Amino acid sequence: MDIQAIKQRFGIIGHSPFLDRAIDIARQVAPTDITVLINGESGVGKEAFPQIIHNLSARKHGPYIAVNCGAIPEGTIDSELFGHEKGSFTGAHESRKGYFEVVNGGTIFLDEVAELPLSTQVRLLRVLETGEFMRVGSSKVIKTDVRVVAATNVDIPEAINRGKFRQDLYYRLNTVPIYIPPLRERKEDIVLLFRKFASDFAEKYRMPQLELDESARQMLMSYRWQGNVRQLKNITEQISIIEESRMITSANLQRYLPSENRALPVLFQKEQSGGEFSEREILYKVLFDMKRDIGELKKLVVAIIDQGGVSHDLQREHQPIIAQLYKDFAEPHQGMPRVEVQPRADNQEIEAFYTPEVLDDSLSIQKKEIDLIKRAIEKHGGKRKNAAHELGISERTLYRKIKEYGLT
Repeated sequence: MDIQAIKQRFGIIGHSPFLDRAIDIARQVAPTDITVLINGESGVGKEAFPQIIHNLSARKHGPYIAVNCGAIPEGTIDSELFGHEKGSFTGAHESRKGYFEVVNGGTIFLDEVAELPLSTQVRLLRVLETGEFMRVGSSKVIKTDVRVVAATNVDIPEAINRGKFRQDLYYRLNTVPIYIPPLRERKEDIVLLFRKFASDFAEKYRMPQLELDESARQMLMSYRWQGNVRQLKNITEQISIIEESRMITSANLQRYLPSENRALPVLFQKEQSGGEFSEREILYKVLFDMKRDIGELKKLVVAIIDQGGVSHDLQREHQPIIAQLYKDFAEPHQGMPRVEVQPRADNQEIEAFYTPEVLDDSLSIQKKEIDLIKRAIEKHGGKRKNAAHELGISERTLYRKIKEYGLT
């Protein structure tokens, strides 16, 4: 089956080469029993690819089940996946088969696999390596023949560094990776998807179909779409119901697009392993850079003065700047050491005696952040709620940073 036929069969819309590449990999890997890991942001349509793999494989007549690992409570996830014996825990009134036992001979899709607890990851690794598992509360080994397709929107290597995901399980799952591109990387497909959704909603709600003018098309393609296809579908449905005019302009569209997601050169906040990368920290970095540059400038001027003056060539080239610098260092300023300027015997050059201050050139944002947290806690007498308010962060974030930096 070629790529176009797969798109038609599974309702995939788009002509992006990145999308075509993902479909082609799924098609080629389907006849094998290799484990597949699908990577992509939330809302890109990862759930279609396990179905492609299952339906094009020799297991297509066997059972298929999709499990959202993030939606199952940590206390019951082992029971859901591997089953349990009667009396193994409170509420276990009878024995129950898990998904790996029920789907024997078929395919299981583990969505949001990075949300699995570490203890469950150990059990999953054993199933992948040996095809064996034990029910909760049992010592009997059960064999199963299940093909696993997993998906996640989490950066798993980063999760491994934070101790949230097992490295050996990652390598076992990632036998064949499939990357599903976000909507902003397949802009040529955005208008096609909008038209498809608009047609579906026009039929569903029995109303004329929406149309886009050129300005609306350009706005759709320039938008970041952090919610990807799911967000585009939801917005198309809103417009279909609310807007009276069937011709959508950029002015109409703008009312439905959150401004913070537009593709503009603005600062935005993103979770990183070391904490929150925010506008506050960017400002700190700029200030530290300015302090470093001023420090270097002071050192340069001191070196020039200590060497007995400025060369005639340098004087001619930068006379206005040097004159101002000599003035600034010769006159006392608040917070700066006094520079004593004495004329030389020839009255042609000056020499100064200057004791340089010790400069703190540390550019570590983490170090500055720790210092600010300590000062805020001390200022408010250990009241963390007030300290968090002073720092402009949530109390939960402050607790996390105190724990992360080992502060008391």
